[in-house]
Amino acid sequence: MSAPTGSAPLPHRTVANIRSPPGAGHHQSGPSTPIRHIPSNFGSPSSLRADEEILIIEIGTRKLQVGFSGDPAPRGCVWFCPDQQRRVGDFRDWQTDYRYDWRSAAAGGLWGRDHELWQYDVRGVNLGLVGDKIERALGEAFTKYLLIDSRPRRMVWVLPSALPIPVLSAALDSVFSRFQSPTISLLSSPLALAVGAGVRSALVIDLGWSETVVTSVYEYREVDSKRSIRGGRMLVEHTHKLLAKNLPETQGGPDGKDKYVVSFEECSDITTRMVWCKPRPRSASGQPSSDALATVQEQDEGELEDRPVSRRTGSVTVPIRSWLSPTSLELPFDALAEPCEDAFFESQYSPTSFDDHELPLHLLVYRSLLQLPVDVRALCMSRIIFTGGCSNVLGLRGRIFDEVSHLIQERGWDPVRGKGVDQLRCNPKLRKRDARQAGDGPTGVMSPPGEGEEQDGVWHDAANMIPEIDFIDEQLQRATDRRPRVQGTLRPIESLGAWSGASLVTHLKALAIATIDREGWLQHGAAGASKPSDADYKTQRQSLGPGGLMRGSAAGSAWTLGVWGAT
Repeated sequence: MSAPTGSAPLPHRTVANIRSPPGAGHHQSGPSTPIRHIPSNFGSPSSLRADEEILIIEIGTRKLQVGFSGDPAPRGCVWFCPDQQRRVGDFRDWQTDYRYDWRSAAAGGLWGRDHELWQYDVRGVNLGLVGDKIERALGEAFTKYLLIDSRPRRMVWVLPSALPIPVLSAALDSVFSRFQSPTISLLSSPLALAVGAGVRSALVIDLGWSETVVTSVYEYREVDSKRSIRGGRMLVEHTHKLLAKNLPETQGGPDGKDKYVVSFEECSDITTRMVWCKPRPRSASGQPSSDALATVQEQDEGELEDRPVSRRTGSVTVPIRSWLSPTSLELPFDALAEPCEDAFFESQYSPTSFDDHELPLHLLVYRSLLQLPVDVRALCMSRIIFTGGCSNVLGLRGRIFDEVSHLIQERGWDPVRGKGVDQLRCNPKLRKRDARQAGDGPTGVMSPPGEGEEQDGVWHDAANMIPEIDFIDEQLQRATDRRPRVQGTLRPIESLGAWSGASLVTHLKALAIATIDREGWLQHGAAGASKPSDADYKTQRQSLGPGGLMRGSAAGSAWTLGVWGAT
């Protein structure tokens, strides 16, 4: 049967008319929105990364983060632990009565060492084990978080600037042999953090596990780096000392001489959850001088009686499960701030009692800023980035910031200190002489009237001549941002992280610090790398013009390890 004339079209005919190309014999009576072209990114998941798949891998001392280029955050994180060191067929972890014997590991000096990928002192490090750990962690991340096959893919590694070359060589050997990656690009963590914060210059304070590193980045270049051994491991050890001091001595083990009485996992968990940092004690700046009379505030006697004499602090119950007999400790809340105070500051000692490698954090940051040039310091001190696992300790970032601010107000930017310098500054005669010299400063040279130069019959006075207007400079000034740059003041900023910064850099096709080819590395290893000063960076810029790809392939014969290969 045919549809009656003038009635509404059938639904299937309506769909066919919508999908039919324009001009196919049917003319729509009303306005319609044209069908937009759907890009391939919104189509089948199999075509999301059909062009190129670049993996971003951030390798730290205790964990490894992986993800794809262009993602805002990593897809997964793999922590290094003793469970990853089991051999094939070792299923003891799934037995009901099995418990990891951490005491035997602590007796062998491995308390916490099996949770680390490497140590900066590589003299006693098994480099083959380091490569196996990275290989197993990457395999777990690929199958558990990324869900990808074993096809060779380009990789971008985000590494600390002070990573030892033997550890880097072992990691590259393992990955090039196991995953068949064609190229691996290396990016520095401080630079990636600056990119993640959206700035070109920054002072990166990395409160890491093994040490604290303060790196000054100026225009995407690392200009200075200082480090201290005060890090997360020292904080965990001080927390263990606090717990061991409050545990009953009658249960100190068979001989009572155990160095570690609590497992590393539990001690690290307590540090993460409960340890905090006290704020900086306020200086008595408002106190009157000794030669002046003290001001007495008038108050009622009833107010003095109602005011509490001391501030009461609460207590915290800390359960201990790795002790010989599980127990619970009742600790004052202020006692949980002692590990952070002893590990990072130690205010009870004078600054001269510390070596250069064990400076407290506020002195380390202050000396890093003090040794920078004036223009670099003005930019870096206004862009302070805190990163690392210890930066999550409650109150630690604010304490460091307040201590550095106090040092700047107290000492200024003069590196010379001592009693002689203080006496020289307080000398009233020198103050008067400086003020007199400042008042009688140099004056500008004024050309006497009637003097000048005559050129082409026109009298010119070059000293008092008004400069001509340059229209090109005016256009450039209008095009540029006239907002003043924030500099010269202490200011902390937030960053998305080193992984996110590296993902952005790779997504924008920016040139990495070092790019290592698989074939060249397997042939020569680290010995085939050129010095950074000998590399020609102009030839590394590939172009789509005639001969651009040929120049780019020829430049691949000379490669460097960047900051990791500099001596």
